[in-house]
Amino acid sequence: MSSLISVKEILDKTAVTASAPCRIDAGGTWDIKAMALSFERYRPVTFNVAINLRTTVTLLPYKSGRVRITSEGFSEGVECKNKNMDLTAPFSIFFAAVNYFGFTGLEIRISSASPVKSALGGSSTALTALIKALVKLDMLAGAKRALSRRDILTLGYHLEDGISGGNCGMQDQAAAVYGGVNGWYWSYSSVKSPVTREALLDRAGMKLLSDRIMVAYSGKWHVSLTTNRIWLDNFLNGKTRDGWLHANDVIKGLISAVRTMEWQEAARCIREEMRIRRKITPDALIPETGHLIKEAEHFGCGARFTGAGAGGSVWAIGAPDDVKRLKKRWEKSLSQIKGACILPCKVDPNGVK
Repeated sequence: MSSLISVKEILDKTAVTASAPCRIDAGGTWDIKAMALSFERYRPVTFNVAINLRTTVTLLPYKSGRVRITSEGFSEGVECKNKNMDLTAPFSIFFAAVNYFGFTGLEIRISSASPVKSALGGSSTALTALIKALVKLDMLAGAKRALSRRDILTLGYHLEDGISGGNCGMQDQAAAVYGGVNGWYWSYSSVKSPVTREALLDRAGMKLLSDRIMVAYSGKWHVSLTTNRIWLDNFLNGKTRDGWLHANDVIKGLISAVRTMEWQEAARCIREEMRIRRKITPDALIPETGHLIKEAEHFGCGARFTGAGAGGSVWAIGAPDDVKRLKKRWEKSLSQIKGACILPCKVDPNGVK
């Protein structure tokens, strides 16, 4: 049996930090293996944009033989002894990452610029940042090789998918690892890589996109696991499959429009995907988010829920003047909801660091 590595003395000398961006998206759920693998011939794809609401992980010294995790937005931290670490408890995916590296004697502090459970990929983003921090710590402890970005993506996905019992996607980790604006093509049958990345914009293009998007938090928490299970069941039993395949084609059009910076066409594609989503995933919308999306469409923008919806956040894309007018309308609507707000952000060209 391999022995644990106490990192308390290393962290006594220097704290270790890492951060990663969260994301907004379209075409989500196609990144889940249960959907993507059996329909790989249709080239399933997800579009997402990393935004500069970053999650930061800090590693600090703690009692030998123990690991402690605290996170903003959660009232209490959780502490475990390494030898009887509970990988079903709160923060289980983070404890699993620590266990993978075999470390003991550390505290993990997680802070995020995005609201808790806002459907912006928060838990996967935090896991990505944690793995990057643990890689840095591993190098300080004498490891001869750091993990590549591809390694971090794969490890994070498998940890989260395995601990949660399956049916996790990979797009949240992908945006967190690489940053920028990307189309992700899912190919889980490939031994080399389950995903192919298409980077759509350079930094100048990202700046143009930043002027054309806006993100709002609805003030309502979201939990994706139950929602995703319903969507998967309806896809697998054939009830909504045609709609999902149609939506996949629309997202391919969105990717083409963003690549060529045809912003009006990009907004049209988002409106079209939402039209389909209202039919195949009606539970993704709650009154608050549905109202925000309708307001965006009234101003000529495209808008959709982030992640699995059912609360969380909404993002919009449109001409800069239309987005400015929409901002005033959204601010008025959000002012009536406790905790709701516009989330000032831009495209983040940088991934985990």
